[in-house]
Amino acid sequence: MTPRRKAIILVSCCLSLLIVSMDATIVNVAIPSIRDDLSATPAQMQWVVDVYTLVLASLLMLSGATGDRFGRRRVFQIGLAVFALGSLACSLAPTIDALIGARLLQGIGGSMLNPVALSIISQIFTQPVERARALGIWGGVTGISMAAGPIVGGLLIDTIGWRSVFWINLPICAAAILLTAIFVPESKSQTMRNVDPIGQGLAIMFLFGTVFTLIEGPVLGWTNPRVVVAAVVVALALVAFLRFESRRHDPFLDLRFFRSIPFTTATVIAISAFAAWGAFLFLMSLYLQGERGFSAMHTGLIYLPIAIGALLFSPLSGRLVGRYGARPSLVIAGVTITAAATMLTFLTATTPVWSLLMVFAVFGIGFSMVNAPVTNAAVSGMPLDRAGAASAVTSTSRQVGVSIGVALCGSLAGSAMATGGADFAAAARPLWFVCMALGLVILGLGLFATSQRALRSAERLAPLVSGAPEPVGGAHVR
Repeated sequence: MTPRRKAIILVSCCLSLLIVSMDATIVNVAIPSIRDDLSATPAQMQWVVDVYTLVLASLLMLSGATGDRFGRRRVFQIGLAVFALGSLACSLAPTIDALIGARLLQGIGGSMLNPVALSIISQIFTQPVERARALGIWGGVTGISMAAGPIVGGLLIDTIGWRSVFWINLPICAAAILLTAIFVPESKSQTMRNVDPIGQGLAIMFLFGTVFTLIEGPVLGWTNPRVVVAAVVVALALVAFLRFESRRHDPFLDLRFFRSIPFTTATVIAISAFAAWGAFLFLMSLYLQGERGFSAMHTGLIYLPIAIGALLFSPLSGRLVGRYGARPSLVIAGVTITAAATMLTFLTATTPVWSLLMVFAVFGIGFSMVNAPVTNAAVSGMPLDRAGAASAVTSTSRQVGVSIGVALCGSLAGSAMATGGADFAAAARPLWFVCMALGLVILGLGLFATSQRALRSAERLAPLVSGAPEPVGGAHVR
């Protein structure tokens, strides 16, 4: 395997990360245009974002295991093709319901990309130094996509229309499929976990039921039979999931992981941080374009401090974690997210642009600081053969957090989404108070997760799970 071929393989994998990461910010900028063009209700706007993140959250772990079992290159190419097909369907959607269905298809394809791409990188870049360099480039692409997404999306929306934000995925997917077919060798895992369809199904019922209740409750009424039935299904699915998974030899989610305080707190921190993130991106796009009347391009430029924060502070957070552990980064993340949410409570219809840029910058710093310590805390004390499974749970938790954050927009700021106008900022204030609370949760759990008691709980867990089947075993390449 020559260095040139390895570099091309890395480019192929990074292209998948580029489209999946860009999609989140681009679609948020496009939401006001979609609302106007397709006459979308507030609940339908939320589903445009949430159906994608929910499918990602539901299928990430399954897709990674499928790649290990049936071939990573094959699953990666199928994911790219499905994502491209979903993107094309999004761009042609005649109604808001058709767009939501196309976004679901996009999510299915997207779930096959990043976990499988990471597995491919791990198998191709075997030396610690070159693997670290490859993963560093992989992480940098996230920052680039965050920087490019709102600006490129705003430019496309203003010049061509919102449908064009989905067209951009098509040539990228085509290039990645071609490069993968030519340069990426097929690989499978020699040690494979059994599929757990019942656990997977119960988890999907719980996630979709929770978000359905939060989104549709304010619209239909909390006592509406459909909402009540959904809430009951959520409760029953959770109980059944916990009961079934605790008895299964090779579960979809090893519940013993939650005996580790660092792992449990990392999961809650990931959900909290990404819930605040999802709510912030979704509602601020409506505020900037609806309340303030800014163009999509202008909105994209105001989002830019978040991207700059990611480029500068994500690597810094990684270095802090490597040198001092997870605590400093989590404390900074908790403080800055709380501060940004506090500033948002003072938002009005005439808030100066420089003040908005400051809020975006502070929020961007906090969000950028949280990823590295969350992953570090999740795998703290885990045996090497279980670290991949623990990390996959935190990746799923991130998507769950975004889904919950967007759903909370309707529950707590539904009138702002429905009417906009002069009352938008006041109507959104309850949501920002909740984001303040989420920031404080990150701060408190960040201190608790790095305590001596927490670290001892992780040490006690390691012997219990070390004999469990390996989630991503050694691979053979042909």
